[in-house]
Amino acid sequence: MTSRVMLISPAISAALREARFDDGCSLDASGLRLAEAAAGSLPAADRALVSPGVRCRETATALGLDAADEPELAGLDVGRWRGASLAEVSVEEPEAVARWLADPSYTPHGGESVRGLCDRIAKWLDAAGEFEGRTFAVVEPEIVRAVVVRALGAPEPAFWRIDVPPLTATELSGRAGRWNVRVGRALGD
Repeated sequence: MTSRVMLISPAISAALREARFDDGCSLDASGLRLAEAAAGSLPAADRALVSPGVRCRETATALGLDAADEPELAGLDVGRWRGASLAEVSVEEPEAVARWLADPSYTPHGGESVRGLCDRIAKWLDAAGEFEGRTFAVVEPEIVRAVVVRALGAPEPAFWRIDVPPLTATELSGRAGRWNVRVGRALGD
């Protein structure tokens, strides 16, 4: 049995453009236009899922996906840092940010650790590997990073080395415990 999972990162929003931790803002006009333009480029899927975030839901809708909310695919909970930029937090809490970027188990913001996110997503990925067919999931960039880390068995610090541009697809094929990964295909290509 082979499962296929296509993770789609959300189109651009003000938070993404300004390098802020997600604060629930909507897509900006250019992001919405690009997502609508890519709507016809997706192959057929057996199921479509979406992170509970606003920009993911809006991207799924613009792509024409009738996607079900998947709470397990929620973005990284950054606690009190929500809405702030990394630069702002780095000025206010430089030691905390440095340790957070170096230690996957550290949660100075009171939210979820990178290790916790990777573990949560690994469970979801194992379950996705039991689904025969193609799954689309519109998810936050950090979800894509966590999936790639766990699918490849990479060390958790690799999480910070994976760039996930807006409105790109990361595709996995295989089954639980054995995945092949194709990253960064722009939608519409």
